Amino acid sequence: MQLYVVDDNISAKTGAGTLIVIPALNEERSIGRVIAELRRSCPQADLLVVDDGSTDQTASVAAQAGAPTLILPFNIGVGGAMRAGYRYALRHGYDSVVQVDADGQHDTSYIGALLLGLRDCDLVIGARFAGEGEYCARGPRRWAMRLLAVTLSALAGRRLTDVTSGFRAANRRAIEVFAEHYPAEYLGDTIESIVIALRAGCRVSQTPVAMRARTEGTASQSPLRASVYLLRACAALGLALVRRWDLS
Repeated sequence: MQLYVVDDNISAKTGAGTLIVIPALNEERSIGRVIAELRRSCPQADLLVVDDGSTDQTASVAAQAGAPTLILPFNIGVGGAMRAGYRYALRHGYDSVVQVDADGQHDTSYIGALLLGLRDCDLVIGARFAGEGEYCARGPRRWAMRLLAVTLSALAGRRLTDVTSGFRAANRRAIEVFAEHYPAEYLGDTIESIVIALRAGCRVSQTPVAMRARTEGTASQSPLRASVYLLRACAALGLALVRRWDLS
């Protein structure tokens, strides 16, 4: 995968800290606010925007806001963008990576809690259905989330309520696994990545978070799409459970 760099100083960054990776696709209207919020709430962390083949000005807005930016030449999905972010983190020696969405739904005030969870685990998920906030999913989408949560809880040996959350933190051990094996398929960045982490011997847990409503762009919610989501989620889970990886 070839990476195009907007920030000329990106290669000079050094790790030994936390890197916040922001995968972004056509988020020119929200990315600047997300970067500004992260600068205020996590001033000690480094930022990296991974522009996933956007056709708008996402990369330019991110660069103007002062965030180092990797530009992927075409859209490969959140999983591919995050693998690029994990490889960057591994190459530059970061101890932890936090994934934050570019649409502003993730409340960055919870990042400290995610990182605190890394004291005992290798991957910590920001869970919406764990007693914090008022996020609600109904119908087939909620059924899929429950099925996925029950199955992956059994694999993890602890209760996980929101395995499709993209708000998460990974320590050095998980970074090494994900830099090589982070999946790019549909739902792979959430469901399959957890299965991979568990099979690699990583400990996975969650911490309660509240998430905001989307303020820019269009949410993909409809009865038909929710039903399709249920079917695709079940298929993704099945493939994740039967697939084999060389995790040596």
